[in-house]
Amino acid sequence: MSGHSKWATIKHAKGAADAKRGQMFTKLIKEISIAARMGGGSLDGNPRLRTAVLKARAANMPKDNIDRAIKKGTGELEGVNYEELVYEAYAPGGVAIFIEVLTDNKNRVAADIRNILTRAGGQLATSGSVSRLFKRLGVITLDGEKYTEDTVMEAALDGGAEDVSASDGIVEVTCAPEDFENVLNALNGRNFETMSAQISMVADAEVSLDNDGIAKALRLIDKLEENDDVQNVYSNIAIPEGFETE
Repeated sequence: MSGHSKWATIKHAKGAADAKRGQMFTKLIKEISIAARMGGGSLDGNPRLRTAVLKARAANMPKDNIDRAIKKGTGELEGVNYEELVYEAYAPGGVAIFIEVLTDNKNRVAADIRNILTRAGGQLATSGSVSRLFKRLGVITLDGEKYTEDTVMEAALDGGAEDVSASDGIVEVTCAPEDFENVLNALNGRNFETMSAQISMVADAEVSLDNDGIAKALRLIDKLEENDDVQNVYSNIAIPEGFETE
């Protein structure tokens, strides 16, 4: 089956996240806490919390960390109230960037994002101009050296997946957001180990740049991801297989 979300782009983001594992856990804790605050601490009655916990488990977060994050969200433990925000922007070369934020200080994060964009030659976009270029999909990745596309496909399709593809040593499963939990459970039920599992914003079409343009856009994306208030950064940049940043 043909893949429509480009693994090279996801792999770049995953590599950055793996290099900053502590920061990744911090962002997952925030995500779990706000889900618990908005919908309660019961996994059975809170689909958003179930999804956040599944994502944390896929990242091998310890159970104690997950439990504490839920209790902070429900108020059983003292925590911070976070607000969800979205920023839409363009990087140099016309690359669209969709930024999801969880913050306890709107003014701080607004100033930080504007500063990062300005320094890198990017700019904020009007609301809706970037989001319309993406669709939300569940994206689950597995090690292509452990599993073949065919072995993953049967379990994934039984769970309701839309697409299974293999590229650059990775098997990628995509699905509708509402099917994400079923697909992940179907894979876990057959003892597949996932590398990552999350609901992502996937670009409908991608922008191709030369190597210098790609490097500039990725430096901007990395700076955004380094910000503690930024949860997720999605872009429509096309990254060729084998591309390496300096």
